[in-house]
Amino acid sequence: MIATLDPKDIHPPFAPYSHGVVVPAGQKLIFCSGQLGIGADKAIPSDCAGQTRLCFANIVAILREAGLGLGDIVRINAYVTGREHLAEYMAVRNSLFHQPYPASTLMMVQGFARPEFVVEIEAIAAGPA
Repeated sequence: MIATLDPKDIHPPFAPYSHGVVVPAGQKLIFCSGQLGIGADKAIPSDCAGQTRLCFANIVAILREAGLGLGDIVRINAYVTGREHLAEYMAVRNSLFHQPYPASTLMMVQGFARPEFVVEIEAIAAGPA
């Protein structure tokens, strides 16, 4: 079981995430490359929420290959192309994660290799070796 680090002498997280996460010794770590909101059928939703759901679905598929799932994610790095996408991204992410929350970073970027993408998500997971 991971332990979260949320010191009381610093500002609390702005959303459901942890400032830090401790991975116990003996756990395997899975590093997921950044996932875009594209389905196996090459469909790309036009909205950030749809793309975010696909990003996390892709991450779930990767983790499943290692015998892990969303609950094993200890760190999320997410990138969106504008402030207008923050609420949709956060709503989807917040619906998927529960305590103990992973550590998380959300950044705005100018864009991705293809202009139709508005979000990219990478994750690190830890679970039984």
